[in-house]
Amino acid sequence: MSKRPNILVVCGRNKKRSRTAEFIFKNDDRFNTRSAGLSPASERKISENDLNWADLVFVMESDQRKKIRDVYSFLELPKIEVLHIADDYEFMDDELVDMLKDRMIATLKSCSLI
Repeated sequence: MSKRPNILVVCGRNKKRSRTAEFIFKNDDRFNTRSAGLSPASERKISENDLNWADLVFVMESDQRKKIRDVYSFLELPKIEVLHIADDYEFMDDELVDMLKDRMIATLKSCSLI
């Protein structure tokens, strides 16, 4: 792939899971990463611009994918992959970091994005 893909990682409030993903992959030369949350109380709330920017969206839970599809049904959405990571971790928790690395990289490879 000639251009680096844009990867958006979304969780509930953009405090722990998606922020951890953005932090651990921020200097990865294979793709660009941005994070956002779905809640109005999010550190950084997801926007239409985020979805237009993204080549692939990762969410932590299935209901988050449904919410994006419902709220932004008027957009041509990128593929949305569910990582199945519960909101049980703190920012940069070692187990969370390992899960994000394993699941995101495996999906990016299977989608031929890296």
